[in-house]
Amino acid sequence: MYYLIGIKGTGMSALACILKDLGYEVKGSDVERHFFTEKGLIERGIEILPYNEDNITKDMTIIRGNSIKDDHPEIIRAEVKCLKIYTYSEMVSKLCKMFKTTAVAGCHGKTTTSSMLHHVLNGIKGSNCLIGDGTGQAKRENEYFVLEACEYKRHFLSYDPYYSIITNIELDHVDYYKDMDDLLNAYTEYANKAEKMVIACGDDPYTHSLEVNKPIFFYGLDEDNDIIAKDVVFDEKGAHFDVFVEDNYYGHFDLPFFGKHMLLNSLAVIGLCSYERLDSKEVSNLLKTFTGARRRFTETVVLDNIVVDDYAHHPTEIKYTIRTAKQKYPDKDIVVIWGPHTYSRVEAFKDDYVEVLKEADKAYIMDIYGARENAEDFDVDINDIIKKVPKAEKIDEQNYEHLLSHENSVIIFMSPNDLTEFENSYIKDYKNLKDETNV
Repeated sequence: MYYLIGIKGTGMSALACILKDLGYEVKGSDVERHFFTEKGLIERGIEILPYNEDNITKDMTIIRGNSIKDDHPEIIRAEVKCLKIYTYSEMVSKLCKMFKTTAVAGCHGKTTTSSMLHHVLNGIKGSNCLIGDGTGQAKRENEYFVLEACEYKRHFLSYDPYYSIITNIELDHVDYYKDMDDLLNAYTEYANKAEKMVIACGDDPYTHSLEVNKPIFFYGLDEDNDIIAKDVVFDEKGAHFDVFVEDNYYGHFDLPFFGKHMLLNSLAVIGLCSYERLDSKEVSNLLKTFTGARRRFTETVVLDNIVVDDYAHHPTEIKYTIRTAKQKYPDKDIVVIWGPHTYSRVEAFKDDYVEVLKEADKAYIMDIYGARENAEDFDVDINDIIKKVPKAEKIDEQNYEHLLSHENSVIIFMSPNDLTEFENSYIKDYKNLKDETNV
């Protein structure tokens, strides 16, 4: 039996689902609080226990989440019982060797690109996946395995994929990486672990600086790329463009995707499919049916408003999300509820946050969620950002009356934190308010 400590984590829950799909006995433990990642576990009948050292028995193989420390009571008990203990990355690495694996890395877009690639490959030939939104599924007979590979603490160096995709390179985890050179060294090592080739966004300012000793092909809109989107048109229905691969016409695509970032994500998928010699019309038809990754611009229509749930937390991601909303809903106000994540990130990018939040018609800002960090170790105050953003104000899950005043708007909840309960409370209260008004 595999026992996963920290089973509700996005990667760990996906891994648990994969192991269950492959026929193994699986259960695990975590905190007694709801996470959106539980859905797949519950559907598969995977038992979720509260942390307790008595959960550990001699028949188990342990998998520990990346956030689980050596002094965790269940880890201590497992060591006393001399059980085999894998890290999350070690177990995923074992899975990579079983299939033709594509690892998708990048500061932004890796979850969406992974989900999109899995959707297409699974529709054509069959694909397993482990994605950072908690999605994991597998069949032993499938040829492909799509893996979202996170750069935090160099975790993505644990894998030896067939293809390596790099969506972009930008400094984010400032609590770990010393500077851009440190980050670029990590990405260079990641790229060189690819068995077949590297597919990287050539429009990114850093990918061309990687010293790669494997074949590398670049995608983007610039003419010097290997995989190029030409004659691009954006409208309220999405993106329309032709794709050329190494100067050869591959196909025309009319996709319901919004924003340049989504076009680039789709180019990474289209490029890989072309090198796998998959039919462009099949690829196009499947891309048209892609509905998005979980918590990546996930939309809910609430009367005259559109409520969006999004994982965006880096300034670049927030900018992309706001601009996507503007393209798709040009006649609606854009209202942002931002849940800042980690003091180090907010401190490092505070000026950038100010600039991107100015693009919204209204910004509501929550307190910083420290995660692994302590407030006293940093010189940052969220009120300093609020003061610099016009029409910005503080908000929390108990006090959000002003949010209910927005009509005919796109209401965007943005944070790596699970804001599901906040969103549901807002939706319920907004509907009740409208019912009372219409009486």
